[in-house]
Amino acid sequence: MTPYVQQYLLITLLTAAAIFFGVAPLMIARLVAPKKPGLSKQSAYECGLESTGDPWVQLRVEYYVYALLFVVFDVEIVFLYPWALVWNSLGLVAFAEMALFLAILAVGLAYAWKKGVLEWH
Repeated sequence: MTPYVQQYLLITLLTAAAIFFGVAPLMIARLVAPKKPGLSKQSAYECGLESTGDPWVQLRVEYYVYALLFVVFDVEIVFLYPWALVWNSLGLVAFAEMALFLAILAVGLAYAWKKGVLEWH
């Protein structure tokens, strides 16, 4: 066997082990768990209290917009942090590319601000 095939065999074995160790406890629990259904066990509750009202509650769109803006700027930090660690060795081109990336995000933030998306009503 070539080293190339051995590496893929190792990855395959590790993947199989990960799947096994994730699925095996669930299967064992399903087999050995006591099964005593009843009205109290099958009733829906939240925090130990009976549920009241309609479960389908319509949320305001602003919550989703805030979540999307958080994800955008969270991803920005994911790209910015590793770049900041090595920016001296990357040169001027990498600095210009990151400046362009930040400018695009700043334009998006300015647009959202101008449209009033960031206003909490």
